[in-house]
Amino acid sequence: MARRKLLLLLKPFDVYQVTQSNAVSRFSNPRIFHYIDNRRKVHKEAINVCQKILQQKPIDWKPIFRNNLSQPIHNVDLVVTVGGDGTLLQASHFLDDSIPVLGVNSDPTQAEEVEKFSNEFDATRSTGYLCAATVKNFEQVLDGFLEDQIVPSKLSRISVSVNSKVLPTCALNDILIAHPCPATVSRFSFKIRGDDETCSPLVNCRSSGLRISTAAGSTAAMHSAGGFPMPILSRDLQYMVREPISQGPAISRLMHGLIRSDQSMDASWFSKEGFVYFDGSHVFHTIQNGDTIEISSKAPVLQVVLPHLST
Repeated sequence: MARRKLLLLLKPFDVYQVTQSNAVSRFSNPRIFHYIDNRRKVHKEAINVCQKILQQKPIDWKPIFRNNLSQPIHNVDLVVTVGGDGTLLQASHFLDDSIPVLGVNSDPTQAEEVEKFSNEFDATRSTGYLCAATVKNFEQVLDGFLEDQIVPSKLSRISVSVNSKVLPTCALNDILIAHPCPATVSRFSFKIRGDDETCSPLVNCRSSGLRISTAAGSTAAMHSAGGFPMPILSRDLQYMVREPISQGPAISRLMHGLIRSDQSMDASWFSKEGFVYFDGSHVFHTIQNGDTIEISSKAPVLQVVLPHLST
């Protein structure tokens, strides 16, 4: 039997990089410097633990930092990300529906630290909502996958087409369509269209943008903005118009809703410029006045080993 191949995708250390020499100038509170430096040490130790475990397994594997990833991932049986949800999200942009991903939360939030530093700074870290493991149970979860006892779940992603051209990136969490300046009004319209070509009323909007989330992303920014959590395996999408300029009651009820799995959203952009952001601010596509945008959940799914299904 051929040996399994695994890619170990790592959050880089430079996101924590603060030297002692510039700590005083950047932080008035030296405890912040020590806290950030400790985060780097914890993350580095998590990587070392994961690598030692992999060295003991009958698999071929190689590590790569996520900022060095530039091409689609092929020819591996599993991608293991070490970092947080952000590292897994970045990996998802390079994966199709054939390769599963397993997230290791390298530095979970500790409630006692959040309380300890609550009067000085926010000590919360990655939620790790999509990460199936920490260093404490990584070997157990990995063995479960290698022995076919743990089956990855298929999560929906968002497909976006601009002017009938499908964009290469699929969003695992959410997309945001907005003007690049947050103080500028975004002008757009949208309607929901079914596979049978039935349509909702056309909604014309002036707001700070339009957010669409998957079920997996419904607990993130969407929930913070007043949306509702969705069952993580749902194929539906949730949308919300951000800070709409006052509309009548009939239109207001259309500012937040669902795009069912057999539906898509057809939007038209009427501002001079705009961006479609994928899973945060790092990946985006520019749009301009007159562009048409189609959004649906018809993108290839992503296979993810989920935490509540692997413990």
